[in-house]
Amino acid sequence: MQGSRGRGRRALALGVFGAALWLCVGGLFTAAPPAQAATGGCGGRLVRTLPFETGEVRVYKSRTRACAVTVPRVPGPRRHMAVSIQPRGGVPVRDGGLFARYAGPVTVGSISRCVYVRGSVGAGSTDSGWILC
Repeated sequence: MQGSRGRGRRALALGVFGAALWLCVGGLFTAAPPAQAATGGCGGRLVRTLPFETGEVRVYKSRTRACAVTVPRVPGPRRHMAVSIQPRGGVPVRDGGLFARYAGPVTVGSISRCVYVRGSVGAGSTDSGWILC
């Protein structure tokens, strides 16, 4: 009798250990939300923030690309937002419409080229002039 009780406890301990190990390993593979949520889908590093009354435009730069998103100052209902980015000598890339969180991302190739960024949320807007030259 004593032997079967010991085996049962051992099996229970192994089962608990296995479940704990499964939860830990599962936690390694379920990553946090992607970093794109924080950046609005832009890759690279944040190089410029252009604040205005109702929001801000965030400009990101990687080795080969420039990217911009417009974010409202106060999150809330869907409202008109727009963002555009134009490389010097190129055509602007735009995104606009009714959004709740952000407009964009808009991305252009910008190896050694200046970019011009514009953004708006509701009645407020901003533009950068030529930057990242």
